[in-house]
Amino acid sequence: MSGFARITHMHVLMFSWEYPPHLMGGLGTHVADLLPALSQRQCAVTLLTPHLRGGAAAEWLPDHADHVQVVRVSTAHPNVGDFPTYVEHVNHDLRDAALSLAATTRFDAIHAHDWMVAPAALELHRSTHLPLVATVHATERGRGRGSLPTGAAHRIDWWERELVAQAQRIIVCSHAMLAEVVESLQAVPERIEVIPNAVYIRPDPFPSPVERLVFRRHYALDHEPLVFNIGRVVEEKGVHVLIDAWAQVCRELRAKLVMAGSGPSLDNCRAHAAHLGLDQQIILPGRISDDERDRLYRVAQAAVFPSLYEPFGIVALEAQAAHCPVIVTATGGLFETVRPHETGIVVQPNNAASLAWGLLHTLHHPDWAQQRAANALHDLHRIYNWERAAQMTAEVYQQAIAHPLPTGHSEAPHTALFSSAA
Repeated sequence: MSGFARITHMHVLMFSWEYPPHLMGGLGTHVADLLPALSQRQCAVTLLTPHLRGGAAAEWLPDHADHVQVVRVSTAHPNVGDFPTYVEHVNHDLRDAALSLAATTRFDAIHAHDWMVAPAALELHRSTHLPLVATVHATERGRGRGSLPTGAAHRIDWWERELVAQAQRIIVCSHAMLAEVVESLQAVPERIEVIPNAVYIRPDPFPSPVERLVFRRHYALDHEPLVFNIGRVVEEKGVHVLIDAWAQVCRELRAKLVMAGSGPSLDNCRAHAAHLGLDQQIILPGRISDDERDRLYRVAQAAVFPSLYEPFGIVALEAQAAHCPVIVTATGGLFETVRPHETGIVVQPNNAASLAWGLLHTLHHPDWAQQRAANALHDLHRIYNWERAAQMTAEVYQQAIAHPLPTGHSEAPHTALFSSAA
């Protein structure tokens, strides 16, 4: 794995547990969108990710082959035991691949995305003394709403703390996450940079109104409003609240709700919808393709994201990029990116009555909803674009390279890396 074809300003070795086609949530999408934008800033990136779900072992990013290489590291470790143990085992392979690359290629910095790659990134940081940048996408305490109920949760929290303690610079996606990382992980505020997530505005996937109508009829009758929700089907996404709210909506009008995604709460959601007699009003298709997602945004009258915990909520930006009006809860990054009554409707979290009001208000006033969608599109062009996010990220790399932390900082304060200590 040789160097790049032309001289660049920086060469970053990036670690991510997720990268297409291996996607679990928004992290992999974030990394996939960030890479080409960094390339446009003359920043070369070699991405290391575990080879867990298809894709070539090594590939150069199309149209960015001079700057971006993706290396999927094979692992023979079975997915047994708890998740942190599995992650630590896979990180042995990531570490070995990273050390091999570092022996033959000059890197300027390391960038680790979340705790799942912390063991390998921290080991490389200690071995090479390269500056370490960490992006914290979420925290275990945040997902548990302040609690760590299991031993696995304690170990994830430990890795999160270790990562932010050793990183020269820390990136978070919202001011809500900045406060959370400082409070939950005792991160130093001066090392943290808020860089909002971004979205690419894609063209309308429907070549004609007829094809749009044919697609929409797979989900709803012509006279039925259609509302779309997508995300991991877990309690923190407020899926149970959405089903309760939809029961209230259906008392007033006949409409269809599509709740796409997979997760441990999917069967419970199906049972809950059936218990409320909503089998015909709620469609739970499981995981869908990106193309299906983009088409649903375009035919829906609204997209709804009722999260109880949401560091950012890039799905709201994806909906807005498709000109789809949004209803979100006043939590985390959603409350920062959606301006109440200007770019979307914001309702109280964990409150089915408030959520039902937001849904009904949007469906009953389509002209107002479309005006909010137009305002949101303006914000995307101005603030939430990948060119701006990549520029800010490259500046964080430069800060980490130019201002290393004091000698000795990288010595782990707890136990040896790759231990299972809590």
